[in-house]
Amino acid sequence: MSHRLTLGRVAGVYGVKGWVKLQSFTRPADNLLEYRDVWIVDGNDATDGFEAKLTEGRIHGGTLVARLTGPDRQVIEDRDVAAAMIGREIQVDRSRLPKPDEGEFYWFDLVGLAVRNEEGVMLGKVESLTSNGAQDVLVVQDGETERLIPFVQGPIIRSVNLETNEIVADWQPDY
Repeated sequence: MSHRLTLGRVAGVYGVKGWVKLQSFTRPADNLLEYRDVWIVDGNDATDGFEAKLTEGRIHGGTLVARLTGPDRQVIEDRDVAAAMIGREIQVDRSRLPKPDEGEFYWFDLVGLAVRNEEGVMLGKVESLTSNGAQDVLVVQDGETERLIPFVQGPIIRSVNLETNEIVADWQPDY
């Protein structure tokens, strides 16, 4: 089985003809609409899912709206059927994602990496990432200690090595 990644979720219904509102986890948000072959999965039960097609999609008033096919592979045209999909995740096979440019990383590749400073002091592991508007921020967990380390390559993030699962940062444990 190919590894799938969640790129968004069905957030609501739009209109009465089976369209849904989508919450995108991609950047920019409308990149989600580039993926036509998707999996619709219950986030609590990954085995409860089906292959679907994103047949149409657009930005409408700052929101993504789309038409999807259902488990029967037919375009959903009924608001009640669309409403039953609210909360389901939209996933794609990882192999379908474009390779990041040199020095760029997908957030999911950074989660779980060990973070140490330039002196070799272990700061913890990347639990998640967030953004403060100015830059991405690593949420690094070390037992009960949580550190928020700006993901600014060069001045703060000195190196990222996916082979050794390690990030080196110009960061002190007491920051």
